[in-house]
Amino acid sequence: MQDDEKAIRDLVMTWQSAAAAGDLPRLLSLMAEDVVFLTPGQPPMRGRDAFATNFRTAVERFRIESSCQILETRIAADWAYCWNQLSVTLTPRQTGPPRRRTGYTLTILRKEPNAWVLFRDANLLAPEP
Repeated sequence: MQDDEKAIRDLVMTWQSAAAAGDLPRLLSLMAEDVVFLTPGQPPMRGRDAFATNFRTAVERFRIESSCQILETRIAADWAYCWNQLSVTLTPRQTGPPRRRTGYTLTILRKEPNAWVLFRDANLLAPEP
């Protein structure tokens, strides 16, 4: 496996473990300052600060667990995309049943001087029936 592809796969795995641990500083280090997240029915979430606000709210209310299967990765110079099949379980910290969302994500990554970072992310997860 090429070094860049391995670095991208490592980023995906690190993202999952940092999200599960509630490690916001680690998550922020994996994304570009001008990151944009797209999710169904919501306006674009622009920048690290917006992500941080939403993540803090989520981890106060839920434990986050996820599994991801990378379906395709393509690299062109300092840009790459990664297409994933993702499952996320949000378990309430107080009471209530877990919420499970599954679907696909398409992530665009940019190579910065020291690492690949998440630049744009289109998350097409939907509630499991």
